[in-house]
Order: sequence, then C-alpha cells, then structure tokens
Amino acid sequence: MAGSLPPRTTAVPGAGQATSVADLTLGLTRLGLTAPDLGSAMRPALDALVERTAAVGAGYFQLREGTLTFHARAASGAMPAGPVMEALLAHGLPADLPLLRALAGTQGALFFGDTRGHPEAAGFPELGVLALTAAPIHDGGGRLVGALLSHTFTPHGWAQEERALFAGVTGLLSLVAARLDAEEREQAAHEGALRVLGLTLEARDAETQGHTDRVTALAVRLGALLGLRDSALRALRWGAYLHDLGKISIPDAILHHPGRLDPSARARMEEHVLDGARLAEQLPFLPRGALDVILSHHEWWNGGGYPRGLAGEAIPLGARIFAPCDVYDALVSERPYKRAWTHAEAVGYLEEGSGTQFDPAVVAAFVRVLTGDGLLTPPPSA
Repeated sequence: MAGSLPPRTTAVPGAGQATSVADLTLGLTRLGLTAPDLGSAMRPALDALVERTAAVGAGYFQLREGTLTFHARAASGAMPAGPVMEALLAHGLPADLPLLRALAGTQGALFFGDTRGHPEAAGFPELGVLALTAAPIHDGGGRLVGALLSHTFTPHGWAQEERALFAGVTGLLSLVAARLDAEEREQAAHEGALRVLGLTLEARDAETQGHTDRVTALAVRLGALLGLRDSALRALRWGAYLHDLGKISIPDAILHHPGRLDPSARARMEEHVLDGARLAEQLPFLPRGALDVILSHHEWWNGGGYPRGLAGEAIPLGARIFAPCDVYDALVSERPYKRAWTHAEAVGYLEEGSGTQFDPAVVAAFVRVLTGDGLLTPPPSA
C-alpha cells in the first residue's frame, strides 16, 4: 500500500507474559534509552500496547519540521484500510485535525470509548476507528511534536489497567522522543552540512555536476532494497555525500586531466580515498559506516581494487552497495574524454564486472533498482 506504515517488530519486553506494568515499562525504558533512532524506540512500545490492551493497532505520528502535518514514524498491529487512510499515510495528519488540536492543549492522554460521541475524535469513525486512545508528545517549549494513538474497530471502555499501561508508555515515549528529537535535529544539521560539502567538492570538478545527489539517491534506494534501515541507511547516505572528499587534496593538473593518467598521476589520484578517510575521521559525529564508504568504495570483489586490496565480504557492505552506483553514474555521464554511455551499455559493464569488480548480489539488486526507476526503458520511437 502506498505510504504504508513501517512493519511491526516482535521484540517486545514482557509481551504475552504476566509481567507488571512497572516491569514492562522498565524493559521498554532500557530499550528506549539505547535506541539508535526514533523508530526502533517506538515500535516495541507500540507492540506492547497491542499485546497488553484491547487495542488492535497503535501508531506514533511525528510533526515534520517545516510543515503542519504529522507523519507516521512507527506502527504495530492492524491499521484502518481504504483510500482515506492511504491519503493520511501518504500526506500525514493535518495539524488542524480536531484530535491534534485537542492534544496540543492538554498534557494528559485522551480516551474515547466510542468516537462517534466525541467532536475531538471527528474523522475517526469514518475510518472505522470506534475506540481511541491519544496522548500528546510535547517538546521542551510545550509545542506538540508527536501523537501516540491506539485504537479498536469496535466501541470499547478502556479499563484502568489499560489506561495505566498507556500512561506508562506515554511517559517513556515523551522522554525518548525528546532525546531522539534533539538528536535528529542535530543529525539533520550534520546532514545538511555534509551534503553542502559534497556539492562544494563537486563544484570544483565541474564535469560531474549533479553526481553527488544522483549517486546518493541511487545508493539509498539500493541500500533500502538490500535491507538497510535507519542508522545504517543514514551512514550510507552520509558516506555517499563525502565519497570524493579526498579529491580536495588532488592537484588540478591531475583532477582535470583530459585523458588517461600516467602511472604516477594515477597512483596520486588513488590516494584520494586515504586522504578522504583521514579528513573524515576528524568529524567525530560521522558513523563508521560512512567512513567505510569513503575508504573502500574502490575495492574490488576479487581483491584487485584499492587502497587495501580487500576481497569479497571483507569489503564493508556500504562500500559494496555504493560502488556500482558510483560507476554507473560516471559511465552514463559525458566527460571531456568520453561520451555518455547508454543505460544498457552501463548496465552491461556492471554485469560483466559482477563477481570481479562488484558483489554479484549487489549488482543483481542494482539492476532491479534501475529497472524499477524506468532507466532501462527505451525511449519512444521518433
């Protein structure tokens, strides 16, 4: 389904066991305080609500910065179906929704045994949601930044035990959301700076304009197809922004040389990965996965690459994912010393290098990404 919610996780502390609310909340707190991202902190808590209350589904919606909409970040259980729900998942819950207006003005949770009798729950009966719980998540300034919802498709009077669990989970998520929201804001600032740095380096090498954004987009789609999520996908993206960082130290005479480099110049050019890694290590917030992309994206599957001659799965996965994206974009781009290859020619080169230069499984997945993007579809006849 377009705009579908993230999948549910099964790692729920105490789910299905006779644990107390206090013990369950403690287990969730431990998970929340060590969670690397908001989604992985939220999902176990949402699972607990579905396992331990009458709720058949639960979700966390977060305000998207710069907009007036709240978008799904995590979910568990059964969600309403139909075109209206699909539109809400794709475009978010509007901030002027009666429920969100009500949450903005309260610190506590709201419980609706039958949404048909409450103006604050307007719109939910049309989705088939007839019982609803909702709790606000506020930032330090009191602004509503998130909403924790759980629901049933039949009227239900929420028992005291259910309310206690919901309150405990809400308190936990308020703390986790505050911590991770601040971290995500910081990460967003880092990401913006890294992309600008990548584009600045690209501007020096005018023949590759647009290369950074193109290869980053391809790498992210390929990484997602291969199962990367959250922090791993972010590390891949940041590494893609900075993959040519070391070229800042390459003399213009080599960087802009119009033809094939002689052995001495080629050796100097290859040093850019080591130079880039050394520079990137000065950024304390840069994750290991991003450094792996910078250092190892010129390694070959058969061990014939550089700088360390790594082979097979000894090459970090992020670098193996990024490598064909980088090569593909270089092949289909026009350069002073070469014409732009066709998509089919570039894909043929990647497939020929499968098992030698590139990880075969990555190449196979990359061809699927390119096909799915329509890049291999021949243009219409004139």
